[in-house]
Amino acid sequence: MNKEQFIALGLTEEQAKKAAEASTEELKSYVEKQKFDTVSEENKNLKTTVKENATQLENLKKSAGDNEELKNQIATLQADNATKEQEYQGQLKDLQLSNAIKLSIAGKVQDEGIVSGLIDKSKLILGDDGKVTGLDEQLKGLQESKAFLFKQEDTTNTTIPGFKLGADGSGSGGAANINTQLDAIFGNETK
Repeated sequence: MNKEQFIALGLTEEQAKKAAEASTEELKSYVEKQKFDTVSEENKNLKTTVKENATQLENLKKSAGDNEELKNQIATLQADNATKEQEYQGQLKDLQLSNAIKLSIAGKVQDEGIVSGLIDKSKLILGDDGKVTGLDEQLKGLQESKAFLFKQEDTTNTTIPGFKLGADGSGSGGAANINTQLDAIFGNETK
């Protein structure tokens, strides 16, 4: 939070300055959820791959007696590992794209999960900077067809016009003003 936000919460200028500095210092060690999720998923997949490779090596040791069979097993394992690497890269890209979409629509929609599920990911391009190309067009289309999924900007006046006890707009209050306001509302003179 910045200094102005702390002041808006009722802190003094000095307190707000100290709180803003502490907040800035705390956020230096902050890791974005998108990056955390990506690294966490990558870590999980790498652990699985290491276990699978260890199992494959044990199987190779057991069958080391027949040279031709060993060559066939190695070729098969290499093909399997290449396929798994492609699947992993696809899953990682999908995770990064999903996280980037959710990050882009955060605060703009009622439910990020529902809206992100309605996005056609095949039409999107994820840039190296984390920005999603093609998302704005799809969001505009969704906003037109399913406006209830999006949060509306509150442009309405929160004050309700009407009778206010002791206030006539002139800055002076009191019982005389109540009678004046009642006269204005009901169109007759109160005595």
